[in-house]
Amino acid sequence: MWTKVDTRRPLMVALSMLSALAWLALWWWGQSPYSRYLDHHNLEAVTGNLGLMPLFVAGWVVMTIAMMLPTSLPLIARFDALTRRRPDHIRLVGLLVSGYLAAWTLFGLVIYAGDYVLHQTIGHIHWLEENAWLLGAGALLLAGLYQFTPLKYLCLEKCRSPLNFITAHWQGQHEARQAFTLGAHHGLFCVGCCWSLMLLMFAVGAGSLGWMLILGTVMAVEKNVSWGQQLSKPLGMLLLIGGLIVLIFGAP
Repeated sequence: MWTKVDTRRPLMVALSMLSALAWLALWWWGQSPYSRYLDHHNLEAVTGNLGLMPLFVAGWVVMTIAMMLPTSLPLIARFDALTRRRPDHIRLVGLLVSGYLAAWTLFGLVIYAGDYVLHQTIGHIHWLEENAWLLGAGALLLAGLYQFTPLKYLCLEKCRSPLNFITAHWQGQHEARQAFTLGAHHGLFCVGCCWSLMLLMFAVGAGSLGWMLILGTVMAVEKNVSWGQQLSKPLGMLLLIGGLIVLIFGAP
């Protein structure tokens, strides 16, 4: 189901500009001396150092705004239309977006902790350290397999039905709390839909702007275009084939 986003609406223009600024910030950061903190393939530069964790979180939030916020514009547009006559309309939409970003930020912290544990494990297992290329193959195979799971399709269906999702979570009482909770719940389903594809940037070094743009486009099509759900299984097969190729031919 495709939900048309009216790009003439001031709020939609503002959110689109925010996403564009996030892409610009990612490009600028990539050119700066701090680019290693944005290179998710070398996440060990920040994991294990709590003083550097805010840099990772900042980069993750900017990346989320650039890649994931545009995929949820249909739901935000529906909520914008539903609440636009309210005097606190802008505040409610802001809370919705904040809840959405909070869910993705929480996932980023999980990634941060998980990567720390992974590098500690690799450091203690000599065989795994010598065969770290297997992690890339594993990530591709995991992402490919997840494309066929019922959980993937459950989360994808929730993301593809913005109006139904809003009516299930918005009763017009305790508005501020409900707006934030609505955004957070949508963010969690969005994470459930897209987490394995996001992990590809960490495991196979797809942290360049080009890969981010490709993955962001794929996730937007999957979530919002009428035929997007039909992309899931072919994409899963492609990822599985890629994982097998790396597994068979990737050994040094």
